[in-house]
Amino acid sequence: MDLQTTYLGLKLDSPVVVSACPLSNDITNIKKMEEHGAGAVVMFSLFEEQIRKQEQRYQSIQETAGDGFAESSGFFPGLDDLEVGPHEYLEKIRQAKLHTDIPIIGSLNGITNEGWIEFAGLIEEAGADALEINIFFIPADIATEGIHVEQRYVDIVKAVTSAVRIPVAVKLSPYFSATGNMARRLCDAGASSLVLFNRFYQPDFDIDQLKVLQNLEYSDASEIRLPLLWLGLLYGRLPLSLAATTGVQSEKEVIKYLLAGADVAMVASVLYTYGIDYISIINMGLRKWMRKMGFEKIDDFKGLMSQLNIPDLSAYDRDNYIRIVGNA
Repeated sequence: MDLQTTYLGLKLDSPVVVSACPLSNDITNIKKMEEHGAGAVVMFSLFEEQIRKQEQRYQSIQETAGDGFAESSGFFPGLDDLEVGPHEYLEKIRQAKLHTDIPIIGSLNGITNEGWIEFAGLIEEAGADALEINIFFIPADIATEGIHVEQRYVDIVKAVTSAVRIPVAVKLSPYFSATGNMARRLCDAGASSLVLFNRFYQPDFDIDQLKVLQNLEYSDASEIRLPLLWLGLLYGRLPLSLAATTGVQSEKEVIKYLLAGADVAMVASVLYTYGIDYISIINMGLRKWMRKMGFEKIDDFKGLMSQLNIPDLSAYDRDNYIRIVGNA
């Protein structure tokens, strides 16, 4: 069974891709991901805030040293020694490219136009095969209008795609009022792929200590429904790649995403639960299902359950909702 697929114009040996997570912070882990059959690896995210904070700290050290005597600055390490800015991150990309043969995709979470452009260029220079931009923006200001939120996404995508030559994927929020239209606008702005969906981490409350908790809960298979819907609706309607990145716990979720029209399905939570070698188990299960169904390659069934290939489109619209609720 041939698991090859194409994502962001890149040839992948498997549709199972490791999504941006701290596991890729270690080159040994990336090697294991390749060894166990990952089609590609999205590096952990580079956050502009962290870089700026480090730069400000270093600047403060320099200014303090300058208040003493001229030679005192020699006692402080240089920028590279402090690993200020994206230097360490970029080096990990270089090492990943040097020691593996699978595509390595950089991940960037910026806050300013200058930051998006500058760091996107540096990630490209480091040798990344593609770039995923994670626009983590929650419009908490109640005066912010939806049109301004949408335009922010479009402007960022235009800025980044104009600054680099490598393909750019956009990790999309699930909260737009017109997701289809937003997808089209991002495609027109230069996006080569949409990743559905960004899983924002909401706070929790400790009711005894009366404080906000910042705990992390892994995704589960029940969360695939929303991206499954939009993958099925967008497939074949825009000239870009589609990726799913929520709720993959086994080959079943991967299969469903591919049937809806995804080129790849991304995993992270399940690797923390079962280990990196679980990628090979997912691939094995995918091959077994393909053999049972008589499919020789991914393209034989990709998008088979999308709106393009479902005669009864009510499965995707209000009629289906009414029937489900009526039978509950």
